[in-house]
Amino acid sequence: MLPRHSAVTLEQVARQAGVSRATVSRIVNGVSTVDPALAERVNVVVKQLGYVPNLSARSLASRRAGAVALVVPEDVERFFGDPFFGALVAGIQGKMRGSGFLLDVLIAADDPRQTSDLLLGGKVDAAILFSHRIEQSFMSMMSASLPVVLAGRPSDATEPTCHYVDVDNRGGAEFVTRHLLERGHRRIAMIRGPEDSPAAADRLQGYLDAHEAAGIEPGPIVAGDFTSAGGVAAAERLLDEGASCTAVFAANDLMAIGTMGVLRRRGLRIPDDIAVAGFDDVPSAADTVPPLTTVRQPSREQGAALAEAALALVAGEQVEQGQVLATELIVREST
Repeated sequence: MLPRHSAVTLEQVARQAGVSRATVSRIVNGVSTVDPALAERVNVVVKQLGYVPNLSARSLASRRAGAVALVVPEDVERFFGDPFFGALVAGIQGKMRGSGFLLDVLIAADDPRQTSDLLLGGKVDAAILFSHRIEQSFMSMMSASLPVVLAGRPSDATEPTCHYVDVDNRGGAEFVTRHLLERGHRRIAMIRGPEDSPAAADRLQGYLDAHEAAGIEPGPIVAGDFTSAGGVAAAERLLDEGASCTAVFAANDLMAIGTMGVLRRRGLRIPDDIAVAGFDDVPSAADTVPPLTTVRQPSREQGAALAEAALALVAGEQVEQGQVLATELIVREST
């Protein structure tokens, strides 16, 4: 075993494995044409010696930065406080593990264009952007200069240069609204998400679709912001204005959980007096009292698909322009 302070080289691995330096290089870079038995032998030596590939040298040779940027247009508190972001990042990181690329997370709450120097300065090979609150012109500028994949559909669906991975927000919202209608509710309020969010717009449209299909007028619609505090404020508005409703569909679980707290404080029983449903299926949704009916969106799978698309674009491969992942209705005791 070499001393710990000595950096193990390809040549040292090659000597101990009894192969050429070029063979070791091909194996550690994942070339699939190498004989499996030979690759196994070399990988054993790599592990024994503790060889770590020189990413800087690899980047120089490939003319790549070896990094993918994830640009999140939210403030720090929202990013770390919303379980959706954590699941998405976990999915991205899981897919990138072993790819030789690093993930740079850039939180750009006020103006995502502040990150343009980094994105366009050759320090990353691709970018994953949240379509929410990122201007179309900024996305177009980025995608003209490097591979870009959007988390969520673009606000302008005709934008030809942006690849995206979304979930079926509209269908999921229609599922849960239809579920409430089938439970006999004829006056369903909705707490919608931010007006500049394509996901919020799709969830609102799904709510309206279900009412139209049933021939029933939709209930009151109040604005929210995808935060628990926003759900609290919206629910208080509904009650203070005397809105007549027997169910509330909040456009995400954080707002639904905030709504449930308001209803309990006002002495209303869930679901006996009023039913509540959400969207996302965050981990705490199953632990509310009562457990929350919601729409499960595959956030980890979406993250993995985003990373896969970004890495494929860097490699020059063909990538489907838009992917939409299925959602699932999870019925619990709140409805």
